[in-house]
Amino acid sequence: MNKHHEATGPAGQQQITLRGPADLADALPYLMGFYPDDSVVMVALHGGQGRFGGRLRLGIPQAPGEWGPVADQLAECLVSGSERREGRPDAIVIFLCQDSPDGSSGRLTMERLRPFAQRLRTACGALDVPVLEALCLSDGRYWSYCCPDPRCCPDQGNPLAMPGTTVMAAAATYAGVHVRGTLRDMEARLQPWRTPAAVRAQEKALDTAGPALLPRLLDERARREVATETLGLARRLMDRIEEAQPAPPALSDAGDDQLIGSDEAAAVILGLQDRETRDKAAAWMEGPEAQSALRLWRTLARRCVGPYREHAAAPLTLAGWVSWSTGDEPGARVALSLALRADPDYTFAQLLHRACNEGLDPEALRRCLREAADADEEQPGADAEAGEAVVGSATDRGAAPLLHVRKIRPLPEGGRRRARALRPPGAERRKASPGSTRPRVPAAGRRTHEARRYGRRGSRARRHD
Repeated sequence: MNKHHEATGPAGQQQITLRGPADLADALPYLMGFYPDDSVVMVALHGGQGRFGGRLRLGIPQAPGEWGPVADQLAECLVSGSERREGRPDAIVIFLCQDSPDGSSGRLTMERLRPFAQRLRTACGALDVPVLEALCLSDGRYWSYCCPDPRCCPDQGNPLAMPGTTVMAAAATYAGVHVRGTLRDMEARLQPWRTPAAVRAQEKALDTAGPALLPRLLDERARREVATETLGLARRLMDRIEEAQPAPPALSDAGDDQLIGSDEAAAVILGLQDRETRDKAAAWMEGPEAQSALRLWRTLARRCVGPYREHAAAPLTLAGWVSWSTGDEPGARVALSLALRADPDYTFAQLLHRACNEGLDPEALRRCLREAADADEEQPGADAEAGEAVVGSATDRGAAPLLHVRKIRPLPEGGRRRARALRPPGAERRKASPGSTRPRVPAAGRRTHEARRYGRRGSRARRHD
């Protein structure tokens, strides 16, 4: 066993000393805010006492051929990110979390992942940052890839502590830190429906709503009317959710689903594909309305079924933003990761994901959204892009903010902004020539009811997992 201590929390706050692999394995869900199943987690350590610093998580690649390049990228990302925020890490701890398919072959899973663990250790060593410990957590047991002593780290592994029975659990409870279940559980609340009848009904509603919106979105005045209708309906749905009788946590999502009709969901989902409409909806990010907004965005994300799955990027990004704004960073990262999975080019999700990972204060963006909302009240109908941000070059604490708002003045009389035409579900993206402003239109012969998402995107930002 590697004998070392890791002090949790910054200097001046209550600290807990973790001794060895058992304590590290028990601390992982409290570090992440959830149980990161099917994940590789890397945590930076700083100082002689091994204070926890930056951390990152990524789903374990299924193909062993991807392990080498992924290991190099993860090591570089963690070290460079730590250098920008807290200084170069003194060591790194690695966790590989994956249960076996039958729930009883944890040792085989550990051995299968051993080359990946070794590749991660080598990648960190190449950057002159040692790996202090590398653990595999599988089927309720843990193994150390660094300890050769079978007396403390036997071949069959050691059992994980029962949840809530350790010093770390007690300290986390005292500090108000909660574990939200597994990553799989958190993602399930945001993923599309799978019940065939419900999927068919929602897909039909989306198919019907699309062609009715398309001609209106190509006209500037009508597009603003669509935005007003979308936001008004979303507000009524939020009020309906807030007024409903509270349900137990296990049943709350099903209860929210029953409160919203397929046609209502389709109208808001399609309306949120317009960037300016989505940005105005992002202003519902604090106070009593934040929770009802979050429940609505989750509900709409679950309604993005079949060929409309890419539409989930908008409600998922809004769910991630509200979670981050209200202090739920684990929930924000999960929602934003799913948004980028639905649409890797979705700029607002890229920017928020990066900002959340950089540990920035969301208050800067909240302030900008408040100002944009106040300006819209003073001059209704004026174009404002409040949520779409521009990535700055500085990410160090105390430097220029990562996100700043760019407001757009109304065009001169007679001028129009071109809206991107709806794109057929599943249609292949075609790259526009540099500087082109021509909107995309459905390919000839496509049925109008297959209309896809519209709205404009900004420049592509680097994605962080």
